Amino acid sequence: MKYYIIAGEASGDLHGANLMRAIQRRDADAQFRFWGGDAMQQVAGEPVKHIRDLAIMGFIEVVMNLRSVLGNIALCKQDILQFKPDVIIGIDYPGFNLKIAKFARENGLTYIHYISPQLWAWKKWRIKSMRKHLDCLCYILPFEQDFYARNHFPQAVYVGHPLLDAVAQYKAEEKIQKEKPVIALLPGSRRQELKRTLEPMLYVAARHPEYDFVIAGMTLLGDSFYEPLIKGLSNVSVVYDQTYRLLSSSYAALVCSGTATLETALFNVPQVVCYRANAVSAAIARQLIGDRIKYISLVNLIADEPIVVELIQQDFTAERLEQEFTRIATDQQARQSILDGYAKVHSLLGNAGASDRTAAEIIKRTRKQ
Repeated sequence: MKYYIIAGEASGDLHGANLMRAIQRRDADAQFRFWGGDAMQQVAGEPVKHIRDLAIMGFIEVVMNLRSVLGNIALCKQDILQFKPDVIIGIDYPGFNLKIAKFARENGLTYIHYISPQLWAWKKWRIKSMRKHLDCLCYILPFEQDFYARNHFPQAVYVGHPLLDAVAQYKAEEKIQKEKPVIALLPGSRRQELKRTLEPMLYVAARHPEYDFVIAGMTLLGDSFYEPLIKGLSNVSVVYDQTYRLLSSSYAALVCSGTATLETALFNVPQVVCYRANAVSAAIARQLIGDRIKYISLVNLIADEPIVVELIQQDFTAERLEQEFTRIATDQQARQSILDGYAKVHSLLGNAGASDRTAAEIIKRTRKQ
């Protein structure tokens, strides 16, 4: 069968690559056309569009790049019609992919969405159009089961979290060798995030020469982006595209909120979570979300309790980050409390196999069409 897959961010690229491999195990004649990144490219060749040209986050940033966004949507629609896929699979990236879902329905094409938008947090109104336009929704968080049951979404299927697959497949490499304990800095995968999060992280590094701080860098940004920022900091270095190797080598981590918070937990590394959005985007988000959710990190959301400290918006200052880092680096009781919380998260997530379960669901539902 012919599969058209759309991933717009680094996490979607990782999950997309694993999904492609799972599909290939079940469908030897699988043909792929996709939007994604380096991981998906290793499976199926060149993407139609690379994620480096797609990852835009925040209300203001989207408006500023609206012409590009609309151009990409038009290109995607045209490319789908030319490819004539048996099924379109959108991986997360809801602002883009749910527009493609509507287009698919209008053109009699099967559309399956993998990784649900956070409807339980905001934009719950999307659920009406998703019921109408999606042939299937494969969601990944255990607490979403109750949400979709309460909201009568019969084509929603729980498949488990694909990060368990990614971590299970990681083949331990030689650890990053440093003279002092390694602290992982995971400042995010988007330029907007990096600009806001890395500077306070480097403030912490400058005040703790007793540790070696290592940034999880991205090759697509390269030395020209990172080197000017770390100039003069002898205990800071960058490794590119080796996040799991870095986490497996780390004593603690400072992490920008997102998928990386759960990856850090799965490697049992105590962490402080931080995030600062554009002020206008943050104000709009507060109005939309209200008090519906208590946490923003996946670790705390899954456990439904504050396992890790979250420093968000005005609370995310260099001084507060340094204070919380010192606590998780030196207080053994605090470190053990975090590790105990991670054990709860592991238990709630269950076993690996999300990619294979999703592939099976996609093939089953597509062949029924």
